[in-house]
Amino acid sequence: MDYNLKNWLLLPIFLLIFFVSSCTDLLVTSPETNKNVEDFEAAWNRINDVYPYLEFKKINWDSIYNLYHPRAENARGDEFYLVLRDFLAELKDGHVYYRTKGGGEVYPYYPQRHRKDRHAYSPFVVRRYFDKELRLTQSGTVEYEILPGNVGYVFISDFHKNYLTDEFPAVLEYLKNTKGLILDIRQKRGGDYQNIEAVITRFLTQPLARNDAYTYGIKWVLPPFQPQGPFQYTNPVVVLINGSTFSAGEFTTEILKQLPHVTAVGDTTGGGSVGGGDESLYYLPSGKSISIGFIDIRRYDGLPWEWLGIAPDVRIEQTEADIIAGRDKQLEYAIELLR
Repeated sequence: MDYNLKNWLLLPIFLLIFFVSSCTDLLVTSPETNKNVEDFEAAWNRINDVYPYLEFKKINWDSIYNLYHPRAENARGDEFYLVLRDFLAELKDGHVYYRTKGGGEVYPYYPQRHRKDRHAYSPFVVRRYFDKELRLTQSGTVEYEILPGNVGYVFISDFHKNYLTDEFPAVLEYLKNTKGLILDIRQKRGGDYQNIEAVITRFLTQPLARNDAYTYGIKWVLPPFQPQGPFQYTNPVVVLINGSTFSAGEFTTEILKQLPHVTAVGDTTGGGSVGGGDESLYYLPSGKSISIGFIDIRRYDGLPWEWLGIAPDVRIEQTEADIIAGRDKQLEYAIELLR
């Protein structure tokens, strides 16, 4: 198999997402090693060598070195985690994380659109629009049912493991006779490329060129997406997105937006397009580790969706106040559009 294709197919996109570190109670202890400066320099060099968006984000990486090197020199014990947190946050990348001594992943940066929309959606409010209980797949990854008016609804909670490759075909079979379909991918937490393809290929009626991707500046050569499955869903589809849609959810949205029977509704996504999966993990001299993506994945307009996000075709803003009032205006618009 072609090397690029193999990596594309196995690409776990994105892992994501949003844990924040409360570092105010870190213990300051005597240093166990004398490798804080070595760790810092190794991390700085790794990012300088592989991270694809320093120029795009206009980050002066040399000035970042000068700012944080003295802090690394002066750090004692667990103080270095504070330095590492602030240093990695300079990338403003929701995929970047480091691992603590106990193995936990700490993400130093929250995209601002996620902060805006993280409470602007509720599955409990969504359920008020149904006259029956939603069905749940065995893995618990997908909720689905038919709304009044014969409109299908699918909520995908993540794109990890083989959940969608195994379960999405049966979900679509149940919904195949609906007059329209709502694919709700708000609040996404990343996942594997195979699951993205398991979803998007069921809506294709002809081959679709893949969006571009680059590793270390070298463009991947990849065949187009092909329709898959026993049937293709060709009735109108609405994809619901918001600022908490991230990584694999954004990838899915960008591909589906290219199809004439698909409309993206909601608000601009969080903005996380760097890839790399497990291969992004990099070990520092002390044994600490960081995850820095190295694959530059682009939208169909040639720009990364890193920072920029994926814009909806129809913007319907929704706030926490709407949810408290029991309304999901984005879902309401989708239902009316498909009825």
